[in-house]
Amino acid sequence: MARTTSTRLVHRAPLAAGLLGLVLLTAACGGGEGKEGDGEAQAAVGQAVTVQTVGLTSLPRIITASGSVTPWEEVPVGAETGGLVATAVYVDEGSYVRQGQPLVQLNDALLRAQLRQQQAQVQTAEANLARDDAALARSQELKERGFLSQASLDTALANQRASAANLAAARAALAETQTRVNQATIRAPVSGLISSRSVTRGQIVQAGSELFRMVRDGRLELDAQIPEAELRLVRPGMGATIVSDQAGQTGGTVRIVTPQVDPQSRLGVARIALTSGSNLRPGMFARAEIDAGAQPSLTVPSAAVVFRENRPGVYVLGQNSTVRFQPITEAGRAQGAVAVSAGLQAGQRVVVEGAGFLGEGDQVRVVQPTARPAAATAAPTAAPAR
Repeated sequence: MARTTSTRLVHRAPLAAGLLGLVLLTAACGGGEGKEGDGEAQAAVGQAVTVQTVGLTSLPRIITASGSVTPWEEVPVGAETGGLVATAVYVDEGSYVRQGQPLVQLNDALLRAQLRQQQAQVQTAEANLARDDAALARSQELKERGFLSQASLDTALANQRASAANLAAARAALAETQTRVNQATIRAPVSGLISSRSVTRGQIVQAGSELFRMVRDGRLELDAQIPEAELRLVRPGMGATIVSDQAGQTGGTVRIVTPQVDPQSRLGVARIALTSGSNLRPGMFARAEIDAGAQPSLTVPSAAVVFRENRPGVYVLGQNSTVRFQPITEAGRAQGAVAVSAGLQAGQRVVVEGAGFLGEGDQVRVVQPTARPAAATAAPTAAPAR
């Protein structure tokens, strides 16, 4: 009897062990499915973020541009008469001169000798004309009395006309020589700043050669290069602030906006007249901030703008609550908002709070914005880590 019982126990042991293994395997499988379901539920929840719709807002618009400082009007000064030696140079580069002020004196000794000779010729011609005028008057009187023939009167008239012509020619030659004498003293055609000089004392000056270059009235302007998308916002008369690393800061006013855009660089030019008394010089590089006034602009909160690969952009909310990174072009910041000139359209929804923790294609969960103090409205709220 005892042996029979022992035999039954021996046969039941493998069966119990098999049932225990099956129970453990089932439990293990069931536990794995529960954990996987929890992970899917967490993924379905996603990152908690707030979003805002892109819209048009009127913001103060500051357009930034850069360019080179150039003269408002550059005037070349040359010699009108040639072949004369420069005996004196009165000004140098950097001098400010008035209109009509002498700049260079050429050797005019020969011209003045010719002038005196022609003055004598004019006097001779005047005397001959006076003589022939008197002879003509006597001939006319004698002709009226019948003591002179018509032929003699005609001769006296011809002599008088020839003398008058000779006087006119002598006076014209005198005026020409007088003009050349005046041109021997080279004067400033306008008031302005001498920017360059290419004449020295003792130099033989040829007619038409450039001796000086002047900045008319000393006025300078900045040729600011502006992207074509913003060029339409710039108008003559707008104020600007000009900044140079070498010359500091000064003011200016937009004088003109050129009608042409460079087809290669897609840049237009706004010529900004600089305030007098600045330390800027022609050829310097400077930056301009043009006050374009309040302009309707696509805006997003500054907290929505993040940088990926050194490019500013925002995360746009798409279908299935996923986000994608959209690079943007900033057009300025004001009052906690960023104006966007390219990259977005009105009506799109962008992530604000939590944008700094997102990646391309992440799934998010939209929540209501959290209440924050007024002083911290510009800083994004840290979202809980996933």
